[in-house]
Amino acid sequence: MLCVRLDALGDVIMTSPALEAVKRSAPDRRVTLLTSPSGAQAGRLLPCVDEVWVYEAPWMKGHPTGESAAADREMISRLRLGAFDAAIVFTVYSQNPLPAALMCWFAEIPLRAAHCRENPYHLLTDWIPEPEPDSYIRHEVRRQLDLVRHIGAETTDERLFLQIPDSAFDTLDEIVGRLRTQVDGAVAVHAGATAASRRYPAEQFAVAADRLARTLDAPIIFTGVESERALVESIRARMNTPAYSLVGRLALPELAALLTRVRVLISNNTGTVHVAAAMGTPVVDLYALTNPQHTPWRVPHRVLFHDVPCKFCYKSTCPQTHHDCLRLITPDEIVEAAAELVGLKSGSPPEKGLHLVHTRA
Repeated sequence: MLCVRLDALGDVIMTSPALEAVKRSAPDRRVTLLTSPSGAQAGRLLPCVDEVWVYEAPWMKGHPTGESAAADREMISRLRLGAFDAAIVFTVYSQNPLPAALMCWFAEIPLRAAHCRENPYHLLTDWIPEPEPDSYIRHEVRRQLDLVRHIGAETTDERLFLQIPDSAFDTLDEIVGRLRTQVDGAVAVHAGATAASRRYPAEQFAVAADRLARTLDAPIIFTGVESERALVESIRARMNTPAYSLVGRLALPELAALLTRVRVLISNNTGTVHVAAAMGTPVVDLYALTNPQHTPWRVPHRVLFHDVPCKFCYKSTCPQTHHDCLRLITPDEIVEAAAELVGLKSGSPPEKGLHLVHTRA
């Protein structure tokens, strides 16, 4: 079976319960994941996926420049040679599944299933009419579980999951050994995000990180990809407390290994949140109100936001320029949320579930 999920790492992680359902419904079935280079990082850590194919679709954000369709023709040929008996196209409701469905039709895959808003006619053999957002909005994990249920794939285990090799923990130990700090019990901070609209201001991150270090009596460890180094260094330069950077040093397995050892993750709404959720690590999610579907799943968490009239804008940059949905979250509110999650303000562990915290004006 071909499973198509062409967006980013976090989206693939949120699809992992649905992929697990596909595998469990027919254990002898071979599951191939067609995904982006970013998504492939997660796909390779999913035991329910037998093979990962990488494809940069021209209808997806981030496609490399150029007008040649050679790679697309090559992928259609590869799909045809794969002789798949079925294809499931996973999308968020703002995406159109039909370009991927057309490729599967050209590849003569007999069963083609997806949510779709418009009538796909022959492109989809199993058309699930798109109910979102007009009727309701589901969490992304629930949306994909509902999709595979339509073709008879179900699971009682709805947790996110990544299988981390033992070597990742060994590599992590080597890397953090050079920091001369303690990772166990640290606070991880992920300050980056691909979209500017989802980044908490650097100067406020610095204040929050300083207060977290003092309140939780824990070292602060920044994570991120190489392109986020300047951002993280600007935050560290504003801090009064020493903080440590692993920016650009961790591949996904090592990042996941790190997140099993920290007390809590403080992060913008980005893929690292879903890595933490898969590892069972508590999360304080600084949640720009661009999309309501991607909150932490089945893990203790607090989702912080400031309510604004322009919420759920789905924009990469703030169209109003004020960025109030994030900017008006105070550092003290971040510290309070983290303290609650690590149990400093409660005698019992935090319950699992969705915790949306509308911050004060």
